[in-house]
Amino acid sequence: MYKDKVVLCGASAYEQKYYFNQDFSALPQQIKDELQIMCVMYTEEIGGILTLEFDRDGNLQFQVEALEADAMFDEIGSALRIKELRKTKREFLESLELYYRVFFLGEGLEE
Repeated sequence: MYKDKVVLCGASAYEQKYYFNQDFSALPQQIKDELQIMCVMYTEEIGGILTLEFDRDGNLQFQVEALEADAMFDEIGSALRIKELRKTKREFLESLELYYRVFFLGEGLEE
């Protein structure tokens, strides 16, 4: 069903919008809220467009884009903020990867 990357959610500082992939609507509301807060706060602080995407192996990737004309985008701050999110939200992000692998890729739970 899912062969390439799959977008979980994203936010844009340019359009001031948040996107959530409805294929993941079964996630608890608290998790959806946490994703929205994380993405929107990132784009408010750093700028650009942030998307969280699962690669074909089920790893969650942070994808960042910025317009060339965007002088306000903080490229160094972006890398530091993503590193911080990966550290402080490690368990949260790992649980999302596990959810994706089990329910979307059909992998079994290891005993």
